[in-house]
Amino acid sequence: MEITWYGHSCFRLMERNFVTVVTDPYDSKIVGYDALKLKAEIVTVSHDASGHNYDEAVKGTTHVLTGPGEFEIGGVFITAVQTDSNKKSKDKVRNTVYVFDYDGITVAHLGDLQQIPTQSEIELLGTVNVALVPVGGGNSLNAAKAAEIVSMLEPNLVIPMHYATPDSKIKLDDLNKFIKEMGLSKQDAQSSLKVTRSNLPSETHVVVLDYQKG
Repeated sequence: MEITWYGHSCFRLMERNFVTVVTDPYDSKIVGYDALKLKAEIVTVSHDASGHNYDEAVKGTTHVLTGPGEFEIGGVFITAVQTDSNKKSKDKVRNTVYVFDYDGITVAHLGDLQQIPTQSEIELLGTVNVALVPVGGGNSLNAAKAAEIVSMLEPNLVIPMHYATPDSKIKLDDLNKFIKEMGLSKQDAQSSLKVTRSNLPSETHVVVLDYQKG
């Protein structure tokens, strides 16, 4: 399968003979980046905010998922888990984490996760091969919490998202804080990531993607 990042929390997941998924499409007027011009059968929305729910930017959509549940669409199994178990604070976002199973390769999009998930929430996610993790703070995980969640999920691959870039209008931390938290040196970015069962590393590996024009 191929994973492409379009900035902020928006990714496209593609695999031959399966439906295409776009996660958290944004309104470019709010978050920056170029206006999205994507096509996909499925759009997932982690929470109701214009940086994450602008599904009208995606053409050809037959399903827009906005909350928890289990779905099977076009050969893709999707597990959606709500992660706002601490409802004491009115400021907590009702965030949904989506796990996409493409013929045994699982990709977890953590959305705008604000706090460390409970152990029961982690267990609901199951085995995660690729984790798309917010790392830039703001209303979401900061670098230290992002690194902690990576250690809990133990994915094969980690793709950071939701951090400061030259085209982002949202005030976020830059990627280097997370890279340092992971004990790594500066990573070279690549345009997209092709994932197969045979190329999954045995130990967690961080992959930095360049955001593409939508």
